[in-house]
Amino acid sequence: MNHSSRIAVAALTALLACHAMAQVTVAEFKPPSDASIPAGPSGVAIQEGRKLLTQTKHLLPKNVGNGLNCTNCHLAGGTTAGSSPWVGIWGVFPEYRSRSGKVISLQDRVNDCFERSMNGKPLPYNSAEMNNILAYMQWLSVGVPTGMNVKGRGFGAIDQKLVADAGNGKKVFAEKCASCHGAEGLGMKDPAGVYSIPPLWGKDSFNDGAGMARTFTAAAFVKHNMPLGQGGSLTDQDAVDVAAFFTHQPRPVYPHKAKDWPKGDRPKDARTRT
Repeated sequence: MNHSSRIAVAALTALLACHAMAQVTVAEFKPPSDASIPAGPSGVAIQEGRKLLTQTKHLLPKNVGNGLNCTNCHLAGGTTAGSSPWVGIWGVFPEYRSRSGKVISLQDRVNDCFERSMNGKPLPYNSAEMNNILAYMQWLSVGVPTGMNVKGRGFGAIDQKLVADAGNGKKVFAEKCASCHGAEGLGMKDPAGVYSIPPLWGKDSFNDGAGMARTFTAAAFVKHNMPLGQGGSLTDQDAVDVAAFFTHQPRPVYPHKAKDWPKGDRPKDARTRT
């Protein structure tokens, strides 16, 4: 093979490799096993980060203004597809967020949840707590190429063309949700006063600036994850209806939501009032 032929073959090989990479735009969802947690300070940070995210109210009382833990939405320590998992999240930030109207860091995204979903206060960027949370999310993302989403990121698909019927949603709630979350949606507490089942509304729930306060975001979570252990058992219509019912019940007010979506692309289900 002459020199020109070798160059042509090399060019073709490179082209095919690039084409193959272009086809792989989403990585497989593969949470790591605990056995892969390293020894030493890094491993301690990972373990502490997981504790902070699963026992958030107890361990960070100054930053949590309701009765929730991060893992009430990010199920199984952020390792469940379709429940906004943290697997792979490390490599996609900094990322543009339309709600913020700018590129934000992973620290920004974590604090966004503290201020909205937890109805609380942000963590200092350089705090041990923030770094431990980031260490856990980085560990969950090992093996996921930087900049690539994983299958199951977010809350899954839901038909957003559906028209919500909150009246039917009230019936669905009574039939499918009240046995766990209570007839008034205020959750269930253990003997120590800690929520074993999170409240869906009221003073101890997420505020109206949280993503979960949006009908279609909540509906997607419900569709793919609820009732717990029976994800996928509701129709899209029932999920949208029950989400329209519980998201619009009384809850804490996020005072800065009027500043959301500053570029003018506010979604149709974004909350503008209580």
